[in-house]
Amino acid sequence: MKTNKFLTFFTLITLFVAMVSCVQDDDFSIPQSLGNEENEGLAEVMAGLDSGTLSMVTIQELKALFTGDPVEIESDIVVKGYVSSSDRTGNFYKEFYMQDDPISPTSGIKVVVNQVDSYNLYNVGREVYIVLKGLYIGETNSGDDVIAIGGSSDGQEIDEITANMIPDFIFRSPTTEALQGLDVSLSDIDESHIGIFVTVPNVQFPQSLVGQFYVNPYDDFDTQHALESCEDSGSFLLETSSFASFSQEILPTDGKGTISALVSKTYNGSDLVLVLNDNADFVVEGARCDPLFADSFSSNNLDKWTPYSVTGAEQWEMTPFGNPAPSAKMSGYSFGAQVNEDWLISQAIDLTGLSSAILNFQTVKRYSGNDLELYMSTDYSGGDPTTDGTWVALSATYDTNTNSWSSWTDSGDVDVSAAAGGNLFVAFKYTSTSSSAATWEIDNVLVKGE
Repeated sequence: MKTNKFLTFFTLITLFVAMVSCVQDDDFSIPQSLGNEENEGLAEVMAGLDSGTLSMVTIQELKALFTGDPVEIESDIVVKGYVSSSDRTGNFYKEFYMQDDPISPTSGIKVVVNQVDSYNLYNVGREVYIVLKGLYIGETNSGDDVIAIGGSSDGQEIDEITANMIPDFIFRSPTTEALQGLDVSLSDIDESHIGIFVTVPNVQFPQSLVGQFYVNPYDDFDTQHALESCEDSGSFLLETSSFASFSQEILPTDGKGTISALVSKTYNGSDLVLVLNDNADFVVEGARCDPLFADSFSSNNLDKWTPYSVTGAEQWEMTPFGNPAPSAKMSGYSFGAQVNEDWLISQAIDLTGLSSAILNFQTVKRYSGNDLELYMSTDYSGGDPTTDGTWVALSATYDTNTNSWSSWTDSGDVDVSAAAGGNLFVAFKYTSTSSSAATWEIDNVLVKGE
């Protein structure tokens, strides 16, 4: 596609020195027009699209070509997108993401390039065309579910588009759109949002993170911190690279606010995460919205609960899975289904001075067996719940998909206002029989009041 494909070594060195000089002069202005060579390359792409020798595909159509193994693109197709990430602060490395629309995106994709400081070319909102023939669609880390465009493949994973390849495959247009974060809540975010720049209002960092840094100083690569929703019991992970310029800045825990960030996944693909282009994209807007009681089990213990086993050897415990991990778990299965009755009882939740309160939590169920039971009490004193306290059964929504570990189900708002003015105790009761013993996990327990 280039009119001159063979540059002399001297010319390459000259271009490199010119680029370095630009950076050293702190000239990071975004070009509104392109150089002759870029203009000619883009003109060829646009002419090919007009004549039909090239065909445009959407990001979603391109991603659909990946079915588990890297795929080399052999057809004359082009994909267009708007850059949704930035490596200006070092929170992304040798990659950029792009989405299919600057305002109302429906799909995003990662592009891996052997180039640092790519924000000088692929700034946020920049319209980019990628000629795909000869490139690959796949994952850079097999099984992470983040589909990317790369320049080569070893049959299992794809690798970067090299610096020499970039001018023949990736073409900027002079257009830079004002990217608007897609408005979502934490509980709305799913894998369809990967690669998309989103804006989430009414979130905060847990009080347990007061004084902590974006990145734990002892983490070599990145750190994940929980974000809490002020609207429901939802939580989500914020991931920050140890190479980010703001890695050792203190988390803004003094209030709730709005975060605008890109949706991606952890390195191993186990959890969805938000990744900041800049820490200025978390804006504190008001006082904290701390609930009366909250436990996402991130402390990896049951210190806010009293597990009580009435029958059976099995007990409530922590598990390294959750929404996000970890969570509380109970299973009556041990070398076969066992008879069990086990209670998980919250610490006293003070509702003094309140007139109403709601409880919210999330569950996942695996294997056949009895459903959980939910109770509340105002007079429990710490003993055997079958004889200690008056327990009132409550209705909630539970997971019913026993074939999945990821079908986390929100309980809905459970009214616990009957305890207003005093102490509230919440209890989850698990039972199993010698013929069936389900596994239950609980996460993101929240009590709010007015």
